[in-house]
Amino acid sequence: MDTPNVGIPEHLAQRLSMPEQHEYLRRKLSRRKVLVSSMVTAGGAGLLAGSSGSAHAERAPAASPLAVERGPAAKVDGRMVAPFGRHLAFGSDPRTQMRVSWQVPLAVKDPYIRVGTAPWELSEKIEAEVRDLHTPALSRRLPKVEQYYLHAALDGLRPGTTYYYGVGHDGFDPASPERMSTIGSFRTAPARPETFVFTAFGDQGVSYEALANDQLILGQNPAFHLHAGDICYADTTGHGKEGDTYDARVWDQFLAQTESVAKSVPWMVTTGNHDMEAWYSPNGYGGQSARWSLPDNGFDPERAPGVYSFRYGNVGVVALDANDVSYEITANKGYSDGKQTAWLDERLGRLRADDDIDFVVVFFHHCMYSTSTHASDGGVRDAWLPLFTKHQVDLVINGHNHVYERTDAVKGGEVGKPVPVGASTDPTRDGIVYVTAGGAGKDLYGFPVGVRDSYEGHEHDEGTILTFHWTKQHLPDPDTVEWSRVRYTGFSFLAVEVSAGPSPKLTVSALAETGERVDHFEIARGK
Repeated sequence: MDTPNVGIPEHLAQRLSMPEQHEYLRRKLSRRKVLVSSMVTAGGAGLLAGSSGSAHAERAPAASPLAVERGPAAKVDGRMVAPFGRHLAFGSDPRTQMRVSWQVPLAVKDPYIRVGTAPWELSEKIEAEVRDLHTPALSRRLPKVEQYYLHAALDGLRPGTTYYYGVGHDGFDPASPERMSTIGSFRTAPARPETFVFTAFGDQGVSYEALANDQLILGQNPAFHLHAGDICYADTTGHGKEGDTYDARVWDQFLAQTESVAKSVPWMVTTGNHDMEAWYSPNGYGGQSARWSLPDNGFDPERAPGVYSFRYGNVGVVALDANDVSYEITANKGYSDGKQTAWLDERLGRLRADDDIDFVVVFFHHCMYSTSTHASDGGVRDAWLPLFTKHQVDLVINGHNHVYERTDAVKGGEVGKPVPVGASTDPTRDGIVYVTAGGAGKDLYGFPVGVRDSYEGHEHDEGTILTFHWTKQHLPDPDTVEWSRVRYTGFSFLAVEVSAGPSPKLTVSALAETGERVDHFEIARGK
């Protein structure tokens, strides 16, 4: 690929691919003599510790565990610096692995985590990995930002066990009496399947509505939460272009907002179009890699941190990056050279062949089936619909459209079986139900003119809907569809109860920010 000319007009630069945008930004900012600096980085160590990849494209070489702090870190009084933004994620095996991440406003000395099976016995002390993230002044109205993210990989945990943890650094010991209120907890996945709940949504951002949804989610006591991308909206444009200047400080607000839930509920995220941030890495995911520690079993954890899978009880979960195949937003289209789709085929086959897994749930950002503002993306249909059908995926969860909408069971692009509110469907016979759960907190969308909300307690619109899908030519192609079963334009999220045993099932509910249930249906596979 030719290197972009740093002197080209910005309106032409916006047509470049994400890797070209990354190179353009670096050269452009270099000409402004932006000083790029990197603080010391420490690798993880200890009985339960692990480590992950580099934080961004211009990291300093990894320091040894005994490295001496340099620059501002040496001047900071650790007693005055409080960690914030704690968020959990599973490793590849939720029974034995947990990743704990947090943030500090300034560089600190010797960051670590304490962990134990009782809040008064946090004897195990594990060194944390630091991933510092430098964001230059991407526009005249934005300052340069230094952010410090810390991560600890806990391995060798016991299944079905509650652990307590505290995060700290030199001068801030979470085990000291005055810091005991900062201790958090989490529970590992059980050794054998049992009934549990997980929650899901996309398109959250920072708002009162987002915070309200978080608190309702906590009330569901979920084992984990799925976030289908467009996480915080630091980039408000979402085209993956150089003109999409983003404010890295919004991430500080988001992680502080989410902490009340994510400090105890693993927050499993994937990548949306607003999560492509061109400065940090050629495909825009360097910021995601710095801020999150996710399972590293995808096709390329360094290049695609939002692609992975895990198993919890009798459910296999697969996270995908739809930016790779989208026909609507093409900045990262084809970046995996087909590797993600090949990995998906292999991974779905492996999960479906596991006799201990009853259900397979897939989540990603762009909608497979929706009638709202962005409508449906033909790219995800062309790339992945044949594989979902081949491996009989049970439930697909998307975001992107800021509404709640779900389909009947769809088979071969048509309604395989109507699934009214409260009904049950069998994916082995009827097809797959697709849910758009994009009402997490960002400004809401609507539906085509004349199309009503239709949810429990309201008359269902049985007619067809004129909508469209995005084509390979990056054009909207009209559709007239019958598969749109339930629609709701309020803030909402999904709560899925998973039953194990001789008659396993998924009970899927959509809950409004008032707590009202606006939809529910069941998924039970034929035997």
